[in-house]
Amino acid sequence: MALPLLQYKPSSQNQRVKSFGKADQNEDTPYIYRLEDVSDYTDIENIIWAGYRQVFSEHEILSFNRQKNLESQLKNGSITTRDFIRGLAQSEAFYRIVVEVNNNYRLVDICLRRLLGRAAYNKEEEIAWSIKIATLGFNGFVNALVDSEEYTNSFGDNTIPYQRKRMEGRPFNLVTPRYGEDFRETAGTVKTDWRFTLDKFYSEKAKNQRLSEGDPRKYADMAASVNNKGNYAQSIRASSLDYLNLVPSRGSGKRF
Repeated sequence: MALPLLQYKPSSQNQRVKSFGKADQNEDTPYIYRLEDVSDYTDIENIIWAGYRQVFSEHEILSFNRQKNLESQLKNGSITTRDFIRGLAQSEAFYRIVVEVNNNYRLVDICLRRLLGRAAYNKEEEIAWSIKIATLGFNGFVNALVDSEEYTNSFGDNTIPYQRKRMEGRPFNLVTPRYGEDFRETAGTVKTDWRFTLDKFYSEKAKNQRLSEGDPRKYADMAASVNNKGNYAQSIRASSLDYLNLVPSRGSGKRF
C-alpha cells in the first residue's frame, strides 16, 4: 500500500493567482502549444520540440536524446501530449541526465518545474514528494505528477506544460541538473581546490580510515612509543686515547 502524499502548506507563488490582467500578456508570456491547434505537419513538429524543450531543457536537446517511438505515436494520434510528456520524463536519457546526478530533494524541484510548470513551494513539499520517489520509484513519482489534479487542471491531456505566470527570472525549466550543491562537492573544480583537499586529509574520517599495508602512518603510534634516549655517537679526542694499552701485544713469551 502506497503512502499518501504528506500535507504541506503551499506558499504564495504567482502561478497560484488565476490572472494578473494585462500583466499576463507581455513579452514574458510563454506560447502555449495545444494538440487541438494542430493543422499541419509543422504544427505537430512544433509541439514535439516544445515538449523536448520543457522536459529536457534547452541545453539538453541532443539528437541521441530523441525518443522517436514517442514522437511517432504522438504524430499518429495513439497517445496524448500528457503521455508524451510522461514518456520523455520516464526515458532512459532523462534518467541518465537528470535523475542519476541528483538527490531526491533537488530532483523533486526540477521535475516540478518541468512537469508542473512551477518551482517547489517550500522544503515541506520537497520532502513530501521525495517520499513518493522512495516508495514508488522515479517512474511512479512521474506518474503521480502527470496524473495529478494540478496537472489536469493546468494542462489537461493536450497541452504541453509551460511555466505558469512567468513574471521574473529565466524559465524555470532551464535548471542545470548536474550542478546542485551536492554535485559540486564531489565533482568539478571544487574537487581540485587545495582547501578541500586539506580538509579531507585532516578530517576525522581520514584519520580513522583503514590504512593500506606499508603506509608510514600505520606505524606512527609504534614509532612514538619507542624510547627516544638512544645511543648517540661518542665524542673522542686523540689526547684522551691510551695508545700503550690500545696497541696489541703478544705478551712476554720466549722465542724459539
